[in-house]
Amino acid sequence: MIETPYLLFLGDAPDALAAKVAQGIKDWRPENAVGQLSLPGCKADMKLTELSIEQAVEAGAKTLVIGVANRGGKIAQNWMDVLEKALIAGLDLASGLHNLLRNEPSLVALAEEHGRQLHDVRIPSVEYPIASGEPRSGMRLLAVGTDCSVGKMYTTLAMDAEARKRGLKSTFRPTGQTGILITGDGVPLDAVIADFMAGSIEWLTPPNDADHWDMIEGQGSLFHPSYSGVTLALVHGGAPDALVLCHEPTRPHMRGLPGYELPTLEALRDLSLTMARVVNPGVEVIGISINTQHMSEAEAEAYLAEVEERMGLPTVDPFRQGAARLVDALPAPKA
Repeated sequence: MIETPYLLFLGDAPDALAAKVAQGIKDWRPENAVGQLSLPGCKADMKLTELSIEQAVEAGAKTLVIGVANRGGKIAQNWMDVLEKALIAGLDLASGLHNLLRNEPSLVALAEEHGRQLHDVRIPSVEYPIASGEPRSGMRLLAVGTDCSVGKMYTTLAMDAEARKRGLKSTFRPTGQTGILITGDGVPLDAVIADFMAGSIEWLTPPNDADHWDMIEGQGSLFHPSYSGVTLALVHGGAPDALVLCHEPTRPHMRGLPGYELPTLEALRDLSLTMARVVNPGVEVIGISINTQHMSEAEAEAYLAEVEERMGLPTVDPFRQGAARLVDALPAPKA
């Protein structure tokens, strides 16, 4: 168990999106964040109190969480001084990067010397099965996106919160490091061996009550050359009954790929349905989630209205407006 509260380490994140792990914790578990620690040149800001390691310990922090999700998931060498000082000061370390804390000799030695814990949350802890494709009871929703980091986790978290507020049976199913750090459980999908990825999502979303909803956190995009594999594993392993399309309209290109434009929502709808109907012929797109964080209120309202009219589906920014209309659109449980 990772001890809370956290000191969120932003490193030298080049932009706000690079610190999406910290942002997710701050937005969904603010009570777990005592402050942030940034390096010179950091372009991300959680609007939390900037604390030194010593100040964070005095404020009650128990764990320094690496709040950065950089391309390739690497621990930067210029972070090591901070990580080492945190262990010496009495903090545990938690990371969702592919480059593991436990593979850094200096961190391992200091953790042992000072009785601290190293938490690598992107390590599968279960021997997952190969997917069977067999139908199972219960209802499942999956968020799919035009790109990486467009709001798939926020959408499913918001829908789960709204469903539970109404007294509906619902569980948020994390599939990435941020969701796991928020909830304490889940599947680190992009660290699962390829043959078992879809099976891990079947394991994560087991048979359930007929009226129970699993709100499955999406990953990557079917259109992203780097990360489409994890998305397809979610589509086939999740066998969703409902899809929500997620999009961030102000991006000039795919995340990390300047040569690739984002697909249209129509293309996302059509390809996602084609892939999802391989395992669940009854799946339907129920709504659209738009990340409007870089738009003014007036710009957001106009864009949402245009998309809703064009697509004929309820279209909202669930973080800005709430997820009520998306939950309203959930289909009835299977007979």
